Parts: sequence; structure tokens; C-alpha cells
Amino acid sequence: MSRTVEDTAHASAPVLAAYRYCEAITGQQARNFAYGIRLLPTDKRQAMSALYAFSRRIDDIGDGTLEPAAKQGRLEDTRALLDRVKDGRIDDDDTDPVAVALADAARRFPLPLDGLDELIDGVLMDVRGETYETWDELKVYCRCVAGAIGRLSLGVFGTVPGAQDTERAPEYADTLGLALQLTNILRDVREDAGNGRTYLPAEDLAKFGCVDGFDRPVPPPGSDFTGLVHFEVNRARALFAEGFQLLPMLDRRSGACVAAMAGIYHRLLSRIAADPGAVLRGRVSLPGREKAFVAVRGLSGLDARAIGRRQSVRRRG
Repeated sequence: MSRTVEDTAHASAPVLAAYRYCEAITGQQARNFAYGIRLLPTDKRQAMSALYAFSRRIDDIGDGTLEPAAKQGRLEDTRALLDRVKDGRIDDDDTDPVAVALADAARRFPLPLDGLDELIDGVLMDVRGETYETWDELKVYCRCVAGAIGRLSLGVFGTVPGAQDTERAPEYADTLGLALQLTNILRDVREDAGNGRTYLPAEDLAKFGCVDGFDRPVPPPGSDFTGLVHFEVNRARALFAEGFQLLPMLDRRSGACVAAMAGIYHRLLSRIAADPGAVLRGRVSLPGREKAFVAVRGLSGLDARAIGRRQSVRRRG
């Protein structure tokens, strides 16, 4: 049986310390994510911080300076730790605070922890230097590194009783993760090129004359870089439109959290669309006041209600 918020207030000192450790990691290293989850009640915020801290550990291995073989070994060690969490073999006094927090969160919420295995699989794709010929191939990667996080987050959020079509909630959470990841790929195209990585599908790069890559602050000579960015932006917007159908299925504060996090990336996408070349000149971001506006809008429930009305109209039609 799931614990209540009051139960978590009486959790053991090591568990509470483990959550504080995870929340510190989240606050320091994931500003957009932290901005959204602070709208959640304590128990859900703690669980989301534990998920983030474990996921961050996996990402940091992939992004680190170790040789590929060493990275693979570290990732498999992390998978073994995850297996211990799944099997209930992490005690409150375990020496790994992230594992302690994740294990406690998994006892409180129905987390599909196999999603973290998928994240490890996705990071292994990075370690192997895989590239993607088509969007369908890139989608597999995006589902591992972002869609899975959407589904894990849904395990924390839950759905409200009486909401319609909740059987599709995991699908919408997954799709919203894809939208966020494609936005990340567009934002980081220059940084990734500097690290020897190309994520955009090769067939898209060829279509717009961008096969020479993005290792300079200007588009490749003779390319239609603006056309490429707008093509990918439209793809991401379609993913956002589908994924946002999750919002009416969530309670007010969970919906506000999702609306804030996804809304920040949706606005970031619009900023990229307005000035495609900006992603080659530096890191595109939103000012704090704009993030605050998105959070307030999410907390008001405006987005969820608007989407709910559109869904009702479609069903009546």
C-alpha cells in the first residue's frame, strides 16, 4: 500500500537525508526540471528528485571522459544497482543515498523502474556513437532517454479518478518526453557537434544540405539550415500537441508541474523557430521571469482546461 504524505514525514533519518541529497542535486543541475517539481507536494517532489538524481548519474557516465569500455562497465554496474532497487535489496542505511531515495520512492509509488533500464540502453547508444538515418530510428533513442522518464514521472503523478482515456496516459507521457528531447537536440546541435555527436536524422540533414555538420557559428555553406530547423520544430510541435493531452488526466499540482516543465521547452522551441541560427551561436535559454510566467500559467490550470475543452469538442464531433 502506498504511504501518505504524513507517513513520509516520519520516514527514517537516513531516508530523509537521502531525499535532501537528491533534491540538492536536482536544484544544482536541473534548473528547468527543478522549476517544475517545486509545484508538487512534498512526497511527489521527493520521488521526482530521486528519479532525477539516479537518471543524472546515468547521463553523467555517458557524458564523462572515461574510455568507452570503462563507461560500459560503469553503466552495467549502475544497472546492477537498479536491480537491487527493483528487488527490494536496498536498506535505509545503505551507503548510496540516491539508491536509498529511489528505493523508498519505489515503495511509495508505482514506478515502472524498467524505464531506467531503457535510459541505460539509450546512454549505451551514445557510448557506442550510434547515429540515426531516419526519424523512426531516432525515436527509439528518444524513447529510451526521454520517453521512459515521462512514463516514470507518470508513476509519481498518477491520474485523477474519472478522467477519460487514462489508458493512453503512458503513451502521452512518452510522446511528451520525445517532444522535450527533440527540443534539446535542436538547442544543443552545436555543442553536440563539438563533442563529435550528431543526433538529427541523416536523411533530414541530406534533404537540407547540412551533412557537413554544425561545428561553426554559421550554417554549413550552401545549406538550408533555417529550413532544417523549421522542419524539426514542426515535428516537435506535433509531438507537444499530442503529449499535452496528458494534462487533463492529472491532478492540479501534477498538471501544473508538467505544464511548467513542458511549457518552458515549448517556449524554447518557439524561440529557436524565430531565430534558427541562434543555436549555432550559443545556448538558447529563457529568462527567469518567462519561466515564472509559464509556471504561474501551469498552476492556474489554463492549459489543462483548454486541452480538456478541445478534447470534449472532438468527442462530440
